[in-house]
Amino acid sequence: MIQHDLIARVRQLCRDDPGIRAALMYGSFAAGQGDEHSDVEFWLLFEPAARAALDPAAWCARVAPVNLVVRNEFGTHVAFFPGPVRGEFHFATTADIASVGEWPARGAGVASMVVADRDGLLTPVLASVPEQPALPADPVEVAELCGRFANWLVLAAHVTARGEQLRAKDALAHAARHLLWMARLAEGSTEHWLTPSRAAEAELPSRTVAAVAESTPAALWREGRERWLTLLAATGGEPPAALFAELDRLAA
Repeated sequence: MIQHDLIARVRQLCRDDPGIRAALMYGSFAAGQGDEHSDVEFWLLFEPAARAALDPAAWCARVAPVNLVVRNEFGTHVAFFPGPVRGEFHFATTADIASVGEWPARGAGVASMVVADRDGLLTPVLASVPEQPALPADPVEVAELCGRFANWLVLAAHVTARGEQLRAKDALAHAARHLLWMARLAEGSTEHWLTPSRAAEAELPSRTVAAVAESTPAALWREGRERWLTLLAATGGEPPAALFAELDRLAA
């Protein structure tokens, strides 16, 4: 796969460039789950002077020929390598190492993520981050997760009735994402918690997959209602009866 060649080239550049004090790989390949459709994803931590002088597009072109390099809405540079294969590169400085400790989870083992750590500063910070995120466990957290699902579903139902179809699709996408979290929690299938749609077809029941694929207020509520009740039963919570009745009416 071209991705393996790209990863090897990034590793080599990190070894050869003394301005890069630390680097890590994250995502599918770090977790050992990458395939021909996966991105390659890196954090590169430069000494401040080297980062200030850096041209991100030129650096990406040293990895392999690029068709385009764009800075996305999260501040990460995305390189489109031939294929097309996406490469995500977060060009940061050593001052940003501490921020890695604020990640909700790393999603892979430390050894598979660390590409370079010249000063020994990155590895302990990365090791302090849990491999998997903390999951909603008590009744309050579960109720908040389910409530956020209801929030988006009610919005979707109202804007659909108003005729704002594009806005409804946006709200339904948020509701569907929360339904996937609810289903993963109810099924105990939380490996892909950070990206709940990942491998959902293989990891979640077909009824959940069908409801999300349909993504109408009625389909999402039909499945979400059952998931909500299951989670409440497991945590000892009580369903909001009045809201359930109104959602039954809205999604009818």
